[in-house]
Amino acid sequence: MASQASGEIKPRKVLLFSGHMIDSPTREEPRFPADKEPIAAKAIEDLLDQIAVERGDLAICGGACGGDLLFAEAALARQLSLAIYLPFEEDKFLAKSVDFADADWRSRYFAAKSQAVLHIAPEEIGPLQADENPYERNNVWMLQVATGYGAEKVDFLCLWNGAGGDGPGGTQHLMQEVQKKGGRTHWLDTRQLWS
Repeated sequence: MASQASGEIKPRKVLLFSGHMIDSPTREEPRFPADKEPIAAKAIEDLLDQIAVERGDLAICGGACGGDLLFAEAALARQLSLAIYLPFEEDKFLAKSVDFADADWRSRYFAAKSQAVLHIAPEEIGPLQADENPYERNNVWMLQVATGYGAEKVDFLCLWNGAGGDGPGGTQHLMQEVQKKGGRTHWLDTRQLWS
């Protein structure tokens, strides 16, 4: 299956995703409360159906609890090829982006990974440089891979509240990068979804 990410496949569509993680139990200002998960999951599923994805299309995302894994699960349910991109080594990533959340996010991560091609930034694109942000670098890497199949094939899907992130390299950054390349964007605005 590794050949799927090496350019040998020719997907009809490439779906690139970014979105909020489930809120940490200690998050002061709610952004993606755990009880909103079913709403987000349905919105992602409906959007994939609306843009008419087909078996063999390529889905690219991170592996964080919340939006990433909901997208990954919806993509796998539609028999899309899945590629998961991590900004750092897996154990560090799990500690920062999966394990803090309640429920079964860790097991869901491993279930998605078992059906995906996993890409780990330090192993494939080298160590982080002093002036680089790991999340911004991961966003740019995912976008480069996606547009490598042809920018006209790329649909960017995001689950986002429209605000800046908690730090560099969030959904806003990736949306701006996609727009520079002329990709189609599909914004699931959580301010509307949660209301």
